[in-house]
Amino acid sequence: MTRKRRPAYTEEFRREAVKRADQPGNTNALVAKELGVSAQQIYNWRRQFNRLSEKQFNSLNGVDLSKPDTAETRRLKKENAELKKEVEFLKKAAAYFANQKE
Repeated sequence: MTRKRRPAYTEEFRREAVKRADQPGNTNALVAKELGVSAQQIYNWRRQFNRLSEKQFNSLNGVDLSKPDTAETRRLKKENAELKKEVEFLKKAAAYFANQKE
């Protein structure tokens, strides 16, 4: 017997589904039907948000915080962003001073 493989839903999709189901006038069943998932799945996602919060849904700004090397990855991404800002500033400063000489 072959089992159907369910699609992996992104964290953003799961958060949005739970958020929509929590809005006044919406139910889990209604939102589930719109999104093509089961109502039980929305209940499960809500429970995971409430009980496991950061353990289950643990990505931030595209960085998967569950991986062991994440501290180093986060530090490098932050450093990279800062260096890019510095380079942009230096380019502007160099262009400004080049125009001053002329």
